[in-house]
Amino acid sequence: MTITPDITSETARRAWTNLREVVLGGNERRKEVVEALGMSFFRIKALRHIAQGPITLRDLADRLVTDRPYTTLVVDDLEGRGLVARTANPADRRSKIVTVTETGRAAAQRATEILSTPPAALLALPEEDLATLDRIMTAITEAP
Repeated sequence: MTITPDITSETARRAWTNLREVVLGGNERRKEVVEALGMSFFRIKALRHIAQGPITLRDLADRLVTDRPYTTLVVDDLEGRGLVARTANPADRRSKIVTVTETGRAAAQRATEILSTPPAALLALPEEDLATLDRIMTAITEAP
């Protein structure tokens, strides 16, 4: 008995591998943003979450999928850099609310600008290919 591979599955697997390589492979944007902001990518990720609006340390830890003690260390560092501030949570005095400072907002915006810059290979595609890729990626990200 010969087992024939599911061509659709193999094509999807190959497309996924290629997408992962484009997004994660070279990490050129990650390296660029780390160098530009002078801190780890994880700290940049935390700052970008905080820049979206005030957040408790607990909720930040959940969003970052990390433990609370490490989140506290990250926030300590960001606070030491003048990028965020902590205040008491009026709803629960045992917790703190973390907010972004103006300096932090500017750094988060800079990070977003760098991370949003498409790689050269993508920019080199013909307009019609970019439109097709955009349509496909929109369908994937909007799928249930």
